[in-house]
Amino acid sequence: MRGPNLFQGYWPDGHDGPDADGWWPTGDVAYADGDGDLHLVDRLGELILVNGFNVYPAEIERVLGAHPSVVEAAVVAVDDPESGQRPHAYVVAAAGPAPSATELQVFCAVRLARFKLPTVEFVSELPHSVIGKVRKRELR
Repeated sequence: MRGPNLFQGYWPDGHDGPDADGWWPTGDVAYADGDGDLHLVDRLGELILVNGFNVYPAEIERVLGAHPSVVEAAVVAVDDPESGQRPHAYVVAAAGPAPSATELQVFCAVRLARFKLPTVEFVSELPHSVIGKVRKRELR
């Protein structure tokens, strides 16, 4: 992005500010649709590369969150000797009968490409910042 209202960089030398043409990289992955509406997909730093294919954790988190027995999910990249990286989901299950990891993988398989299927680990809660965002660094 660029504009007169942007951060100009850290004092005194403008370090980490916009480039010479005034553009500042936000780290967001987005696309504009045919109507010109901007859709945020995910953060570039969270991108998972599986055999060279881009996998966005937010997509997997939305699918897992649609399961009726999932309260919350967070997906991170883990190293994989065959594919380079793979998605790994930390899942908080709802009270009552919890789904199995296999059940969630089958649920995802109907909605996601095979290379996007996560391994699943159940946790009692996810770490959150004071503003409510999941602290994925603590999960890695």
